Amino acid sequence: MKRTQLYLDDDLWNALHAQALSQSTTMSELVRQAVRERYLGNADERRRAMEAFVGIRKDRDDLPETEEYVRGLRRGERLERLLQK
Repeated sequence: MKRTQLYLDDDLWNALHAQALSQSTTMSELVRQAVRERYLGNADERRRAMEAFVGIRKDRDDLPETEEYVRGLRRGERLERLLQK
């Protein structure tokens, strides 16, 4: 765990202090919890989102096969352009 220092305006400090007292916890723990929720999100929610995303394009028939697509890219002039640099 790393230590950091925050500057809070009076209204925010008062609200955070009151919340910490009412929950019998520290202001630091409330800040850590808020940052976790805001920037890391809930692990279960992230897992559900990833599971919903996996295979999202598998039923599309308007896309070329992956191997065909990649080989088509490799046949292009990109390699020649890169070698000229």
